[in-house]
Amino acid sequence: MTTKKLTFSTTALVGLMTTLSLSVCNPSFANSTLEKITNSKSITMGVRDSSGALSYTLGDGKYTGYHVEICRKVIADLEKQLKTPLQIKYQLVTSQNRIPLVQNGTVDIECGSTTNNATRQKDVAFAVTTYVEDVRIAVKANSGITSISQLVNKKVATTTGTTSVQLLRKHEKANGVNFEEVFGKDHADSFLLLESGRTDAFVMDGSILAGNIAMSKNPKDFKIVGEVLNTEPIAIMLPKEDPEFKKLVDASIIKMMKDGTIAKMYQQWFLDPIPPKNVRVGLELSQNTKDAWANPNDKPAEEYSKK
Repeated sequence: MTTKKLTFSTTALVGLMTTLSLSVCNPSFANSTLEKITNSKSITMGVRDSSGALSYTLGDGKYTGYHVEICRKVIADLEKQLKTPLQIKYQLVTSQNRIPLVQNGTVDIECGSTTNNATRQKDVAFAVTTYVEDVRIAVKANSGITSISQLVNKKVATTTGTTSVQLLRKHEKANGVNFEEVFGKDHADSFLLLESGRTDAFVMDGSILAGNIAMSKNPKDFKIVGEVLNTEPIAIMLPKEDPEFKKLVDASIIKMMKDGTIAKMYQQWFLDPIPPKNVRVGLELSQNTKDAWANPNDKPAEEYSKK
């Protein structure tokens, strides 16, 4: 894989390092996430059990993936800032409860597969985009299905609480494609609906589809087909109205973008064999994701739809 070299102005870099070196003794941290982390000497990371290579379980309460490892590096920077080790506590979240758990303070930093959109920005904050996702269709390899238009009167799985639910309904209305929606409680459940033949397709983020296919018993039995249904920025979710915490998280992630760490992590999780089965997800780095790294931002999905 050829990694595009990213460039940053001296002014921007000085600003980032200044942000990263902010003192937690600043009064503005009072009653903040940083104060909570400092007092407890711990941080709670929201994780997923089947969000493809972004966030998944290894069993026995262990989690890994592209976003989980990015968050671990962010936490390492926080430890330097706070000058104290932090215990990482893992909180399994679902598509339905992830936002409420961040809102009520149960989760300090959510490291799953969450789309940043305008509606969610009313309730939570997002770090700069780390991955730009294409929503696609997975089907059985022998199904003969090659596009969304062929899903007329067929059963289509998606996961409750995800943006794909609204996306499917949008396509139904716009294209007159009527199909029966079947909802899985999580991504593993949705994939099982396809795997067991209870649905004809599974519509979800391409990385989640590819990850579940790669880790299935017979990956060759499935394929991702058809047009890209939507393009969405995926980002680490944070508490709203806590700008100092967001600044520190953003600064840490942007530093990874600048020094090439994030490109190496992409290679590790999307192109190289990953645990526990040492399979490859096989998703090449997209131009949209490269652009997000070169121009760090927290723009919502609605901005991408304008392109």
